[in-house]
This record gives sequence, C-alpha cells and structure tokens, in this order.
Amino acid sequence: MADHRDLIERARDVTENAYVPYSEYRVGAALETADGSVYLGCNIENANYSNSLHAEEVAVAEAVKNGHRDFERIAVSSGARDGVTPCGMCRQTLAEFADEDLPIVCDEGGEETTVYALGDLLPDTITLETLSAAEAERSDNGE
Repeated sequence: MADHRDLIERARDVTENAYVPYSEYRVGAALETADGSVYLGCNIENANYSNSLHAEEVAVAEAVKNGHRDFERIAVSSGARDGVTPCGMCRQTLAEFADEDLPIVCDEGGEETTVYALGDLLPDTITLETLSAAEAERSDNGE
C-alpha cells in the first residue's frame, strides 16, 4: 500500500472525463475500499456552480452505491498536477466513512506525491458522536 503510483495514475486518467466548461480545472479521484476495489470520480461543473460535483464526492458516491463503507485511501489529481487536496466539503464527506488516519495522496506531478492524514486536514470533524454529545448537552441544560 505504500506505493501510490497506480492509484495516482487512475486519478490522473479520470481527470480526462471531467466536465469543466467554466473553471477548466480538471480534478480526478481514485478511492480504494477495504477489499481493494477502486472507485473513480471526476468533477462535474454546473453553470450555477453550487450544483457542481467534486471528484472526491463522486468517487465516494460510487463506492457507497456499490455497498462499500470502509475506505483504505484516496488519491487526488488535477490537470495542473499542483498537489490539490480535497476541499472542506469533501473532507467532511470522507470523514463520514473513514477514520482520521485515512491517507489522502495528492499528486504533485511526475513521481512526486504528498500524503496527508484526513485528520490533519480536517481536525475536530463533525461526526455522529459529536452531534449526539451536543444533543445530550442540550438535554442536560433543559433546552
């Protein structure tokens, strides 16, 4: 698993399928599940921008649609090979299904990658546990 080349290559390849008529910034993601399956996603833009889909969330949706909930790692690449990381929304989506130690492999171009842990990119994630604790605290305070 330490060699991320294949996963990065798959993320690079799927950037070609991105629909980006507005930003022209192609992003691809390759998400590996616990059983070794890989699901791909690319960004899909919309004229109103807020309805645009991000590569990481497309890959997560594809994996979940196929019954997977345990993720091993995700690779992210852009057409610019600029070390792009998942945005905050995508980090939160990943945190719904993965622990804080999920490796996020970012494409720096050539053979270079930077690997982050999800928890380093998104500390203090909103989880079912944090929501439950907040609910319990409100109940204890009579709210």
